[in-house]
Parts: sequence; C-alpha cells; structure tokens
Amino acid sequence: MAIVNMNKISIVGLNSEKSWLVKDIMDLGVVEVSSQDSKLADPDWLRYVRKDGNEDAVLNYDTKISKINDVLITLESYDTSKKPLFSTRKLVSSKEFDDMIDNINVIDGNVSKMVELSKSYNDLCSEQNKLEASILSLKPWVKYELPLEFRETIYTSIFIGVVPGVIDVDRLKSDLDQQTDKYVIDILASDREQYYITTICLTKEKDDVYEVLKQFGFNNAEFKDLTGTPSENIILYEKRLKEISESKSAIEKSISEYVCYKEEIQAYYDYLTIEKDKNKILGNMLKTDTTFYLQGWIPDSSKEQLDCVLKKYECWFEISEPEEGEPYPILLNNNSFSQPFESITELYSLPSPTNIDPTSIMAPFYMMFFGLMLADVGYGAIISGACFTILRKFNIEGNLKKMMKMFFYCGLATIFWGIMFGSYFGDAFTTIARVMFNADFLIKPIWINPITEPMTLLIFSLLFGVVHLFVGMGVKAYMYIRDGHPLDALFDIGFWYGFIIGIALWLFGNSVIAGSNVVGKWMTIAFGIGLILTQGREKEGLISKLLSGVLSLYGITSYLSDVLSYSRLLALGLATGVISSVISVLGSLGGTGLIASILLVIVLLIGHTFNIAINSLGTFVHAARLQYVEFFGKFYEGGGDAFNPFMKKTKYIKITK
Repeated sequence: MAIVNMNKISIVGLNSEKSWLVKDIMDLGVVEVSSQDSKLADPDWLRYVRKDGNEDAVLNYDTKISKINDVLITLESYDTSKKPLFSTRKLVSSKEFDDMIDNINVIDGNVSKMVELSKSYNDLCSEQNKLEASILSLKPWVKYELPLEFRETIYTSIFIGVVPGVIDVDRLKSDLDQQTDKYVIDILASDREQYYITTICLTKEKDDVYEVLKQFGFNNAEFKDLTGTPSENIILYEKRLKEISESKSAIEKSISEYVCYKEEIQAYYDYLTIEKDKNKILGNMLKTDTTFYLQGWIPDSSKEQLDCVLKKYECWFEISEPEEGEPYPILLNNNSFSQPFESITELYSLPSPTNIDPTSIMAPFYMMFFGLMLADVGYGAIISGACFTILRKFNIEGNLKKMMKMFFYCGLATIFWGIMFGSYFGDAFTTIARVMFNADFLIKPIWINPITEPMTLLIFSLLFGVVHLFVGMGVKAYMYIRDGHPLDALFDIGFWYGFIIGIALWLFGNSVIAGSNVVGKWMTIAFGIGLILTQGREKEGLISKLLSGVLSLYGITSYLSDVLSYSRLLALGLATGVISSVISVLGSLGGTGLIASILLVIVLLIGHTFNIAINSLGTFVHAARLQYVEFFGKFYEGGGDAFNPFMKKTKYIKITK
C-alpha cells in the first residue's frame, strides 16, 4: 500500500543560469513541473511576471522530428538486417550519446538528402499511378484507329463515348435507323457496366443522332490534351512507366546506401526530442527580466539530489508538503514481487491521493486466481518459461516489462494448481502412453480432479472469494481508522463481518462443527440489530435512522452476489480442463500405431496451442474483473494522475548516467 510521499517545490533562479539548471533537472528526472496558468490569471502575479518559453522553437523542433520520423520509417523498410522479436532502446552512456550526435550538420545533411530521395520516389510513384490509371482508361478504346483529337470533318461528325451495359443495342441501332441511314456505329468494347462506342454521322444530322444516343444514356468520353490514337498513347505511357521503374530502382538503391546511417539518425531524433522538451518546459515557467520561477512536485526520497543541484546554481527554493485536500501526482512504490502487478492497477486507474495503493494486497490474489482458472502444469511452464526467456534476452522496459514479470508469476501459480489438480496438458501423457506405447500411465492429483469433483472446487472457490471480499472490507476499515474514524470501521465493516459470518454459521455451521448453527443464529441477530441501530446514523430523526438501518440489511444480497461471482473460478478452470480432455479424445481416435501416433501429436500441438491462447486471455480478463468489481468496489477510489517527471524521454536510445 505504497503511494510515494510527494512534496511541492518552488524555485527562483537567475535567467543566466536557467538553461544549465533545466538540463541538470532533466538529467535528474525527479521533478514534475506544474503549469503556471493559474498564476497568470492572478493580477498580483501578472504585474511582475510573464510566461517564459518559445512556441516557435517548439514548433520548429516538432517539424524536424516529424521529418526525421518519416526518414526513419523509410530506412526501416529498406533495412534487411534481422529484426529482434521486441524493439528495445540501445543503452549508451552520456558521452557515447554526445559522440553519436557530434556531427549534427553531417547527420542533418543525410536527413535532407533522404527527404529529397523520398520526395522524388513519392513523386515517381504518384506519376506511375496516374499513368497506370490512364492506360486502364484507354484500354477499352484500343481498337479505335483515329486520332483522339479528331472529332469532325467538313461533312462528318464523330461521337466517342459510353452507354450503360443494360441497354438493348439492337434497339439503339433501330432508333438510329429511323433518323438516318447515313451513320456508322461501332462497339469497341464492353464490360458489366457499359458499352464503349463510336458513332460517325453526317454533320448536318449530328444533332438528331446525338438526341437518339442521349435517350440511351450516352456520355461523351473526354480525352483531355491527348493526341494520336489510344494505342499510340498507351505505347508512350508504357515507355514512360519503364523509365519510372528504372528511376525508382536507382532511388531505392540510393536509399539503401543510407541504411548504415540509421542509428545516427535515430540518435539525432532523440536529441531533437530532448531539446524540444527543454524548450517546451519553459512554457510552464514564469520569468522577469533577470529571474525565473518554477513550481512542481518531487518525491520525498529525491529531495537531497535536487537540493545539491539547486545549491550549485545558488537558487532560492522552498520544499513543502501538499496542503490538506490538495491533489498531487501519484507514484507507486512496491516490492519486487508486487511491482509487476501495478500494470493491473494502472489498467483500472491510479489511486487518488486520499486512497491507498492496493497493488501489494491484490497481487497474490490475482496470481492465485489466474493459476486456479488455468490450472495446468504444461501451460504454466510455457507461460513462465516464455516470460523468463524474454526478460533475460531482451532489454524491455515499462509496462511490457511489468506484464512479462506478472505473467511469469502467474505461470508459477498455474503450475502449482496444475499439480494440485493433476493436469499436465490435461491428460495428454496418459493418452500418449496408451496410443504410442499401449501402456497405462496416470498422474494422480495431489488434491482433487475438478472434472470429477466440481462441487468441491466450487465450495473452495466461494470460500476463496469470501476471504478476498473480507480483505477488501478490511482495507476499508483500515482507511477509516487511518482517517480518524474508528467507529465507522466498527459499524460499517465490523458489524457486517459478524452478520455475514453469523449467517454462514447458521446455515452451514453444523456440517463443520456441531452446534455452531446456534452460535451463528445469535451472531446474526446481534449484529443485525447492530446494523439496524448504526447504518442510519447520518439521518435526522429516530424513525428515519431505524428505517435506514432496516433497509441496509438488504445489502446482504449484494454480498451474496459478490460471492457467487467467484464461481467463475470453477467455470474457467473446468473450461480449460474439459477442452484439454476433448483434445486428448480427438487425438486418440486413430487407435494405436505409427499413423495414429503422428495424428495424436498433430492434434495435441494444434489443440493445446488453441486452448492455452484462448483460455489465457479469458483468465487474464476474468482475474482482473474479480479485482476491479468485487475487490476494488469495497474500498478503492481511482482518478489519480500519474507522476510525470521532466526527464529525457527518448525513443531509440537509453542514456545511462
């Protein structure tokens, strides 16, 4: 339950030292700089200070970064080297990073050349697309042997165009015959949508001919700026396409030669990002002619580090705790086991400043729920083994690293429950022994087989759920006591504990301890009365208090519903086990022998790959749901804003101190 204590810091320094101070604060990476817009709305501040920063410089950096990003995307597509499974940042020291960007002018020149090459290539692609579209549009007219610009002589006129494919061509000719017998119509091509036609008639009769054509949906074909026959134009276009293809190949070869500079350009990208962030942070600072003012948040454990930097530049500064009710950024701090499960908390929402971090309490429950629902030694070994390999082989960071560690632990829990239930890829080993070796081999569960004893697992799941709910209620009680309300903890949590336990003993106690149902009955009555007398304590008037207290007992249905939700532990566990058994049955349908053995191996590989994929996803989601709805619902308030320190946020290079 560790939310890092945050302190508010205010700094005043000299403008002449500002750029160096900002660099050192960025290197520390422990200060979140706050916006000062509220102070600019205060007339008392506005008389003395103005906003710092240079928006034009930030915009200029953004433009450069965008251009370099396009260059890197292009280079990536031409990089034929083997790509790692996970993309990770390269670790370099500060000196090595400075050496990488030492020749910025050369790198910038390479970027400019790449931009020119990319532009030329894109222009050629655009021209190629236009030419291909033009060829496609001319192909239906390839049989037309007259120049396209030739539409009329002294005595004749030519109509070139299309009519819908649904018309009756014979009827069109018949209607034209009624107007004149001095015409020639030629259908050059057709497709599902239209006929491509030319019609030659006497110039003096062209209006009558055109009127008939229009009645059949005729549209003139436009060939802007084209001269010569369609075939001649197609030949010219194809010749140009060949030239474009050769030019593109030459440009591609030139681009490939710049792949060796990719790492330098990546370093340049990160350098510009750092410089942009430095300039951008000035927008959250105020200044006078000679001084600047900065305000932000810093973790309690980092005060000494910042103190040394500020004294180095002879800054005035004040560090203070947040005022009561003042929101502050949230930074979680958990041990090595719980930290990976912060990703589950963050998927929901970070805690509010007045709440607690539930990660350390939630982590063992999430891990055990995940394992209980998947519950197979083979599946757990695959998950943990894959995560362990990825963590060792790749320098992954952030939430992905947390997720890998979390699934590693969840895989171990899956192995544990698989041993308890005797599930090793279901009963695959038993089936393999029977089909391949005609032998009997059975791995017995240490505890139960859920498929044959589902009620036992159901009861255990519900009891596990009760413990989970009670822990969540206990956290709420702790928060009441922490905030100075011990009676609220007693009335709203303690009495419900007693009431729920009393009902459970009253209904089921005799099956465990003889006579405990009597104890349960009196516990239920006593704590029920306690709830009636205390749950309406905020109301005005005795009747309202008692009525609210009586109605509060209806809350037992909510607790019952919450407990029943844990039956999904049984449902998901059975789903995994049943599908595994079905896979073994399908694989053994071939009987025994070599072919049957090959069939079995294929079915097991495909079936268990599907089973682990689909049920791992379901397990991940439902284990999270039990935390979010049942557990968090008892005490948790989200809505916290993550601590976002001013630091070097690079994409390709990780700079170590």
